[in-house]
Amino acid sequence: VQFVESGGGLVQPGGSLRLSCAASGFTFSSYVMTWYRQAPGKERESVATITSFGDMTNYADSVKGRFTISRDNAKNTMYLQMNSLKPEDTAVYYCNALTPLGVWGRGTQVAVSS
Repeated sequence: VQFVESGGGLVQPGGSLRLSCAASGFTFSSYVMTWYRQAPGKERESVATITSFGDMTNYADSVKGRFTISRDNAKNTMYLQMNSLKPEDTAVYYCNALTPLGVWGRGTQVAVSS
């Protein structure tokens, strides 16, 4: 099992980023998938979740209306479109199954600052 997150960077408040998660080593299309994030000094938290077929999504209240999760099962890839970014969105973003599969990628750093 492997997750490779990408797409992070430094962005000003109000800006946008699109994260990608390339998954391998398991049947991606069978799993409910989640984006997580961990801010400095805080525990890892769930940000957005998508069902195996992509027909249902769920978001943390803090990102609802600003972030959009999606997936492409043909490419074993999941995405997180992040708009109207705020400084409090600064964190390392990870992807994994809703029930984590026991291994984590390196994550991708998102920094929101003016």
